[in-house]
Amino acid sequence: MATPPAASDLPPRLHRVEVAAQLLGVKRSTAYEEIRLGRLRTVRIGRRRLIPTEYINEYVELLKQESEQLAS
Repeated sequence: MATPPAASDLPPRLHRVEVAAQLLGVKRSTAYEEIRLGRLRTVRIGRRRLIPTEYINEYVELLKQESEQLAS
């Protein structure tokens, strides 16, 4: 029977905006602008605005779709 991974071994599922910006390779201000425009979704926990990994992936897919539309 396999031992479940420790919580410290799992990748984080919620990211601060600054970390999400680093993962996306954009500036912090660009990430906040995309959030303001509704293109990069977030969740709120108390006063904190966090970005789930799924929303980062969703945003990358949006960028890819837009790129494909411009190319055709």
